[in-house]
This record gives sequence, structure tokens and C-alpha cells, in this order.
Amino acid sequence: MADLDARLDGKVALVTGGSRGIGLGIAKACANAGAKVMITSRKAEACEAACKEIGAETGGTAIYEAGHTGKAEDAERVIGATIEKLGGLDILVNNAATNPYAGPTIDVDLPRWEKTLQVNLTAPLLWTQLAWRAAMKESGGSVINISSVGGLSTNPILGVYDITKAALIHMTKQLAAELGPKVRVNAIAPGLVKTDFAKALWEGGKGDEVAKAYPLGRLGEPEDIAAAAVYLAADTGRWMTGQTLVLDGGGLIAFNKVG
Repeated sequence: MADLDARLDGKVALVTGGSRGIGLGIAKACANAGAKVMITSRKAEACEAACKEIGAETGGTAIYEAGHTGKAEDAERVIGATIEKLGGLDILVNNAATNPYAGPTIDVDLPRWEKTLQVNLTAPLLWTQLAWRAAMKESGGSVINISSVGGLSTNPILGVYDITKAALIHMTKQLAAELGPKVRVNAIAPGLVKTDFAKALWEGGKGDEVAKAYPLGRLGEPEDIAAAAVYLAADTGRWMTGQTLVLDGGGLIAFNKVG
């Protein structure tokens, strides 16, 4: 029987949106599991601080290359730097996301609609294409897309964001079918996680009310998502592809009760 563990020794991981929140949590977990980590986000200062934090907490290797996730030229540069400086690319975590609009989908203006699509859907496709062509087509690898439970339901004010996350779930399935057996492609759909990105949904006591409705009685933490990402990237997830792990404290079953 194979001895499977959640180690990433000798692997190189690239995390978009890796300077804070869920992305930083995943970067830390990958480094702690033995991977060399490249993080990227728009602000170099935030990336530098995150790399110092990763190194201090894990003792692992973490470097950065700042860039805009939605720009093709930045994506090419970051992936090239990852391979040049760290020696390869085995794990791609498409975590970066944006949500510039809140309100009914029917009322969204096209510029904000297009920006949401560009960052949340087009960018993960672009980064996966580049990773495949530059490294994974030959050496294999694992792609992890960070979706949302919003992609599995509806919401009166977050519909535009949720549409992109629903499409990301389907794209995960499609790419898994196309890139196997060399590359496994999976997604994680978090519920409400206590990050700056989602602060408007949980600060000021709002999160406490949501947590009361969750069967597990609390909101998520970045570490909850990070543990699942390492599982998917490591040999522990070696026979899993095209799937979406829902990590939401039981929120979906609580909010969709029968009777």
C-alpha cells in the first residue's frame, strides 16, 4: 500500500494573490510542507512583507514577483521568473480575485462586469495555459482554482462575483478532462472566511450572526483553506481531478434546509 502524505518537498508552488488572506495562508502551508514558493500580487511592498512572514513562520523558501494577475504580460513574466529562480513549476494556485460591484446582476455596468470576468475567470485560464506550456506539459503538476460557495447558489448582491466563480468551477472540470493524466485540476469553494477581502461581510458583528447558522459554529480561517490546498497538491490528492471541495462550515446545508 502506498505511503501517502501531504508533503511537497522538491516542489515549486506559485500562488496568485499570495500577499494576504487565503493566498497567503496557502503560500505558508505550501512552504511549511516543503515547497519553494513564489507569490505574486500587484503591490511589491505587500509581497515583500508576506515573504518575510512566510520565512519567519515556516523557515521555508518564499520569493515574490509583483504583477497584475489580469495582465498577460505580467503573467508571462511571473511564470518565467518562477521557473528561472526556483527551477520549475509544479503547483499553480489561481487565488487572485476581485469584486468591484455589489448589487443586482441586471444592473451591473459593463466595465465592472468585464473587470470581474477578466480577473476571476480569464486570468485563471491564462495562468493555467502559461503554466502548462512552460512546464506542466512535460513535467506534470497540479492546478488549484479558488472558487466560492457563491458559485453553487445565488445571492441578491454578489451575483456578478458568483457567476464568475460558477464558471470557474466548470472550467476546472473542463481543464481537468483536457490536461489529464499529466496535470490534475481541482477547485476549492470556500464559504465566508475572515479575510480583508471579505471584511464587509463579517466585520461589525455580521460574521457572528452568520457563524451561528453554520453547523460548525464559526467562520472560516485562511488556514482551513490552506490545508485543503496542500492535500490537493500533494500525493494525498493524486487520484482526484475535476472536483470542487466545499469548505464552508456546513453553510450550504444550513441555508438549504428541507422543510
